[in-house]
Amino acid sequence: MNPTLSLKTLLAASGGTSAQQLVLFALLTLGMLESLANGVLSATDALRVFFHAENCLFVRKQLRDKTADAIMSHGVQLPDLFEVLPLTEAHREFQRELAVMRSLCLKLLEEKQLVA
Repeated sequence: MNPTLSLKTLLAASGGTSAQQLVLFALLTLGMLESLANGVLSATDALRVFFHAENCLFVRKQLRDKTADAIMSHGVQLPDLFEVLPLTEAHREFQRELAVMRSLCLKLLEEKQLVA
């Protein structure tokens, strides 16, 4: 997968409120996590496509939500698991990280559903 996704472009195009942009961010991230869990994307691909520096800065400076920022921080670290841990341990920790990220996305959706 060659293209990168720009959250700045995608979320600005939505024209929604801050809460709506966070909901869209959570839904996009859940799609990325599903692709990672099913092996459609590797951790390295996900870093290049979605969890790259431009998106991390956008989340931190524009969305300004601690949960969204935590999601991006976890995503950035995914490829590192396979560099520093033995393969079986890396795979186990990878699954744990995906579960944490899913939980954070669902938390974000739950919070913003009450606001929206």
